[in-house]
Amino acid sequence: MPDKKISCFAVDDEPIALHAIEKYILATPMLDLVGTCNNAVEAMSSIQNNKVDLLFLDIQMPQIFGTDFMRTLTHPPRVIFTTAFRRYAVDGFELDAVDYLLKPISFERFLKAVNKVLSQNIHSPAQIVYPVSQKENIEKYLFIRADRKNIKVNFEDILFIESLKDYVKVVTIERSILTKQAISNIEKLLPKELFARTHRSFIVSIDKINSYSQDLIQIHKQEIPIGRSYRFALEMVLKK
Repeated sequence: MPDKKISCFAVDDEPIALHAIEKYILATPMLDLVGTCNNAVEAMSSIQNNKVDLLFLDIQMPQIFGTDFMRTLTHPPRVIFTTAFRRYAVDGFELDAVDYLLKPISFERFLKAVNKVLSQNIHSPAQIVYPVSQKENIEKYLFIRADRKNIKVNFEDILFIESLKDYVKVVTIERSILTKQAISNIEKLLPKELFARTHRSFIVSIDKINSYSQDLIQIHKQEIPIGRSYRFALEMVLKK
């Protein structure tokens, strides 16, 4: 383990994504979280006033993109970009980013990026080694913003997720939670091995599927449509 912890700051305009990065940093003993915020303009003063070794920075944000923000810094810290869009990868590496994490980010992939930082010898050349049990304790839930609070939802409890215009309904075994956001934002945070998009308005828990046909999936008593453009990819997932 490094003699000195690596000080980290995280910036992301999506609360759920920011919480995930914060959780990963706090679960990694050689990292020290010095702050978070939801836009790059706020981050500027925080980075100037605190010694930051490593910045986890979302690319597509309001006001200024993360890549443009990095160009404004005279002495930038090392940066790991986080984004849902592959097309920004080239810009990230042109700025000498340590790594580029595509959302939804797994803890395993997060650790791989942190290992790259350690190999650059910020404080020590040590590498991270984690027991499997610690990794398994990380990705079991997310928080959904609803009713003026963040509600914890375990992945294993989710049946399906439905888009309702500006809202998303997360249906669990015991209840439904309505949150104001796009279904694509929720999709980024779900483990791909556990969930599948079946339609532009639906995501389902693979484990909860009772039966399916060419056009429909049944989960409990709910019939969920399969969109034509999602049919082939879904078929590949279900045949694994």
